[in-house]
Amino acid sequence: MSKPVFRTKDLTKIYGSGDVEVRALDGVTMALNEGEMTVLLGPSGSGKSTFLNIVGGLDRASSGRVFYEDLELTSLSERQLTRYRREHVGFVFQFYNLIPSLTAWENVALVTEVSVDPMSPDEALAMVDLDNRSTHFPAQLSGGEQQRVAIARAIAKRPKVLLCDEPTGALDSKTGVIVLEALSHINQQLGTTTAVITHNAGIQAIANRVLSFRDGKIIDVQTNEHRIAPAEVVW
Repeated sequence: MSKPVFRTKDLTKIYGSGDVEVRALDGVTMALNEGEMTVLLGPSGSGKSTFLNIVGGLDRASSGRVFYEDLELTSLSERQLTRYRREHVGFVFQFYNLIPSLTAWENVALVTEVSVDPMSPDEALAMVDLDNRSTHFPAQLSGGEQQRVAIARAIAKRPKVLLCDEPTGALDSKTGVIVLEALSHINQQLGTTTAVITHNAGIQAIANRVLSFRDGKIIDVQTNEHRIAPAEVVW
């Protein structure tokens, strides 16, 4: 039985106050398990990104508790949260956030230079099948290739967890499958606990578990007894 990497207890996030109060998360209690790939599914505004930002240390809860293994994130200072993000978490977003003036190799090297036990940029790019594009600049790469460079950058520091917010949202179906294959490969080869936000219901079948969000709550948890390969996803 996998042990939890993340645990949340009555996690709540409120934006604004008074008449304009928005309850982005409303008492979420759940766990993300070691080595699993989990899909967070739901419409825009359902709380998926807020949840991921809080467990990733990018945002703070209004109330409730969040644990990363035995470390309570909700009790950390800003400096401690920064260290937690740097040492343990890799992020992949919908937009690639690559530095245009740097090559693919140099974009990845930015992370390896400040990490405790990184893999080499060459190794990280090879993990996403881009070792033959390492000297290319972002403008010379397709959208899918840029996203895979972003994934290589995220995994180069050997994070325990990889948090992906709509990583295929800006891509067509064929390119999206290639990106999902890269994420699945990393999850299986490195054992990296991986959470993927999507509003595309077809993607859920590649995951071990699916958490369905609505109105700031988790309304359903599904376990996939038989996962499909990304190439089998119906877009």
